[in-house]
Amino acid sequence: MIPIDGQPILTAQAMRDAEAACGATTEALMARAGAAVAEQVRRLAMGAQVLVLCGPGNNGGDGYVAAAILQRAGVPVRVAATGAPVTEAAIAARAGWDGAVETLSAAQPAPVLIDALFGTGLSRPLDDAVGADLARLHAEARLSIAVDLPSGVATDDGTCPSAIPTFDLALALGALKPAHLLYPAAGHARAVRILDIGAAAFSDVAVLDRPILRTPGPADHKFTRGMVAVVAGRMPGAAALAATAAAHSGAGYVLLLGSATDRLPHAIVRRRYTADALDDLRIGALLIGPGLGRDDVAREKLGHALASPHPLVLDGDALHALDLESLASRAAPTVLTPHAGEFAALFGTVDGGKIARARDAARRSGATIVYKGADTVIAHPDGRVRVAHRPATWLSTAGTGDTLAGLAAGLLAGGHDPFAAACAAVWLHAEAARRCGPAFLADDLAAALPGAIAQCL
Repeated sequence: MIPIDGQPILTAQAMRDAEAACGATTEALMARAGAAVAEQVRRLAMGAQVLVLCGPGNNGGDGYVAAAILQRAGVPVRVAATGAPVTEAAIAARAGWDGAVETLSAAQPAPVLIDALFGTGLSRPLDDAVGADLARLHAEARLSIAVDLPSGVATDDGTCPSAIPTFDLALALGALKPAHLLYPAAGHARAVRILDIGAAAFSDVAVLDRPILRTPGPADHKFTRGMVAVVAGRMPGAAALAATAAAHSGAGYVLLLGSATDRLPHAIVRRRYTADALDDLRIGALLIGPGLGRDDVAREKLGHALASPHPLVLDGDALHALDLESLASRAAPTVLTPHAGEFAALFGTVDGGKIARARDAARRSGATIVYKGADTVIAHPDGRVRVAHRPATWLSTAGTGDTLAGLAAGLLAGGHDPFAAACAAVWLHAEAARRCGPAFLADDLAAALPGAIAQCL
C-alpha cells in the first residue's frame, strides 16, 4: 500500500483516462486490482471469515477476483451480490469465482466485510434496500474495507447522496479520488491507502505533503529572513494572534500596526497605524483582516493595503470588504484565506465540489486561495491544487484562522512563493494543533510551531 501524502488526486473520468492510457485491458486491470485487494485483506483478516459484497459493475468484478484469490489462499470467504454482473470484465471475473453467490438480502454477517458494490461507479443514491443491507452487514463486522470508495459517496465532489456507514479502510485503486479527501465523504473511511494497479496517475491536484523549509544561513539577518507587517483593527487580539504566529514562523521581524494590546512577545514591534507605515520597502509581506472590523476606517486601511506593492495576505473582515476587481491591478502576490462563509460572501455559489470551487476562485481573483475547513483546499491561479488530510478538528475554535494567516504571512515574507507559503502554512498549522493536543486555545498554537517547523528542516 502507498501512503497518500503528496499523491495525485484524480476524478473518476481522469482515472478512466489513466487506465485507458496504460495499455492494459480492463480485464488485466481488474486482475491487478483484485489481487492487490486480496493481498491486503489476507493480511488484515488474520484468518477470520470474509464476506465480499459485489455489485453489477467493474467494482463488483474487483470483488469477485479478490474473493477467488482469497479462496485459493485458504481464507474462508463468501460472496454476496446485488445481482448478476453486467460488464464484460465483471462477467468474466464472476466466472472465475468457484463458489456460491448469496443474495445481498439473505447474506449473513462475517467478521470482515469487503464493500465492492459500486466504488466510483455510482452517480445516484443507493437503492434503499441495498443501503439497508450494507448497513446491517457492516454493523456486525469487526473490520470493514471499501474497495476504492465506500459505496454511496459521490466520487468527484465528496458529497454523500446516501446514508452510508464508516469503513475502517478504503483501498484506492490506482490513485486517490476527491471523495477520499473531501468531506463529508472523507469522514466515511478512517484510513485510506493506495493500491498500485499499473496505471500511471498524473494530476495538478494532489494531497498536501510535508513542506521542506530552509534553515537560516550564517549570512542571514532579521530582514533577509523576512519582515511582516500586520494591520490591526477593532479587535486587536486577533491581530496579536496573527503577529505572534508570524514571529514563530521563522520571519525575522514582525511589525504590528495599530494594536492597543500589551499581550505580545517583546520581540514584536508595535507602532501606531498610518498609511505611510506601509511604504517601508523592507516589508516582505503584509497581513490585514484579523479583527479589522467592517467600518469606514477598516475599509480605508484595506484600500491602503491593496494599493501597497507588498505581497499580501487577506483574512477575516478584509474578505468581507474586498472587491475582487481591486485585486486585478495588483502586481504583487496575494493570498486569500476564507472559511466557508467568507468564501460564499466573496465568490458566491459555484457549482462543483470544493476543489472545483477553490480552483475557480483562484482563477477569478488571480490570488492563491486557502479555502479552509477540515478538508482545506489550496488553489493557485495556474490550476495547481493541494488538499489537506489528517484534519486536526480541535482547530474549530476562535482565533485559529488568525494564527494561520499570520503563519502564511511569515512564510511569504521569508521568500516562499505564495502557493508554497500557503501550503506550508496549512501543514504546519495542523501539525502544531496535533502537538497541542485536545481543547487548546488559539493562543497555544504559536508555541507549538517551532516543533512543527523542526519536522520540515
